[in-house]
Amino acid sequence: MNLIHIKTILIFLALFLLILLLALYLSGCVDSEVKAGLEDETGREDGVNAIVSIPPQEEFLKKIGGNRIRVTTMVLPGSNPHTYEPLPGQLREVSGADIFFKIGSGIDFEIVWLNKVIEMNKDMKVIDCSEGIELKYSDPHIWLSPLNAVLMVKNIYQGLIDFDPGNADSYRSNMETYIRELEQLDRDIKGIFKENEVRMIMVVHPAWTYFADEYGLEQLAIETEGKEPTPGALKMLVEKAVENDVEVIFASPEFDVRSAETIAAETGAKVVMVSPLEKDYINNMRKIAEAFAQSSGQ
Repeated sequence: MNLIHIKTILIFLALFLLILLLALYLSGCVDSEVKAGLEDETGREDGVNAIVSIPPQEEFLKKIGGNRIRVTTMVLPGSNPHTYEPLPGQLREVSGADIFFKIGSGIDFEIVWLNKVIEMNKDMKVIDCSEGIELKYSDPHIWLSPLNAVLMVKNIYQGLIDFDPGNADSYRSNMETYIRELEQLDRDIKGIFKENEVRMIMVVHPAWTYFADEYGLEQLAIETEGKEPTPGALKMLVEKAVENDVEVIFASPEFDVRSAETIAAETGAKVVMVSPLEKDYINNMRKIAEAFAQSSGQ
């Protein structure tokens, strides 16, 4: 082998080693970027994987846990929590979850699915967000009272510190800040109704029992136990709407609005959409209170 051949081989070897080292370096950079991306999404690789039933719970949880919490919400926005069936991708998330924060008030989704979800991950802790709330048998929508939301937030906080005590101080600080916001929301809503004389709200679905009791309202619901009104009941609802000067009938995107439209056509009222399931809890509740307060000609 002559000198030229030896030099050529050495050059190829040097290039091969250079390419190999460069590939290893780039691989390390990519791994670091992927790892950093995971840490940005969940806060830390050892963050808490949580399951909640509805979007307002997701808001409560993120307000307390910040970017340490990865949340999967089962009932998607715009879906009916009484009839919703989880998607396969949502059920896959259950297998890696640390905690399920159930509403605990008897909502149909949990009646049907909670035990099935627990069977999929028997190591998952289950926290009852309704602990300490006086439940009303006829209405599972406990979160629609801001003061109930305070108790739910405290229950979520307790569940988090039991599972992740090393971050208790951060969770407590976040919880206290958010509770102050909820208490201010309660004061704001009381002020809204103090300035208005409305005392009755007509709604399609009777989801507002806790809200109505909290702020001195009467809820007149079109549905009864999830069923559309009979012709006789519809006639009576029209008469009551006229008698009480109801100018607005409140429907939700999760439920059928045809009965509301029928009553509106008979009375001259308008149908306004409000959702009990918006994730942006505080702004949504304030907007709903203002809509309720302006809904009657009384």
